[in-house]
Amino acid sequence: MSIISAIVLLTSAFFLYVSDYYKAENPAVDMMKEADNIEVRDNLTIISPESPGDTALIFYPGAKVEHIAYIPMLEKLSKNGITCVLVKMPFNMAIFSPNEAEKVFDELPGIENWYIGGHSMGGAMASSYAAKNLSKIKGLILLGAYIYGDVPPKNALTIYGTFNSSIEDKIDYTENIVIIEGGNHAQFGNYGQQRGDPPATISSEKQQDIAVEAIMEFIIEKTKE
Repeated sequence: MSIISAIVLLTSAFFLYVSDYYKAENPAVDMMKEADNIEVRDNLTIISPESPGDTALIFYPGAKVEHIAYIPMLEKLSKNGITCVLVKMPFNMAIFSPNEAEKVFDELPGIENWYIGGHSMGGAMASSYAAKNLSKIKGLILLGAYIYGDVPPKNALTIYGTFNSSIEDKIDYTENIVIIEGGNHAQFGNYGQQRGDPPATISSEKQQDIAVEAIMEFIIEKTKE
């Protein structure tokens, strides 16, 4: 096989791989179309609360998941006064652009308290960014993910479901961990069942409600510091 043929084959295989991704389901799609508090700026989807404050969360989606699948959960956070910035990643893979958060800060100059987080691989890449930018980030929020890099556990919140217990093997810290009884890996977003992920015994809405409550408690505690 010639070098050119090998390159063509590898390129084709790559695009075939990234084209097979999890697409957002309702209510995420409807919210994206109908909500009047959602604004798209290039690859950033900004979900604003009714009364914007000084706190925002930058959110990295999970690998091969359409980014708008996380709008229902982030919309719940916005109702609690948190501005959410959902980042659309190249090929739906945060690993290709872990520093996308750099584009966000200038877009919202009124924000004083910045948090970053993500789901699965998105959480790992958000953690990697936070570890290198501790002075910019007040806290790290991980869904179905664990701390990756040198982030103090006191500055991070780790949330996962009991059907995603393999994460426990990766965690070497004990602070700020929330385990959702009956939750699985996928239900932090609205993109259907994920391959290899056990079915949850609670609804995605319930899992997201519990996650949002934990996130708000974490942010409130960090605000007191």
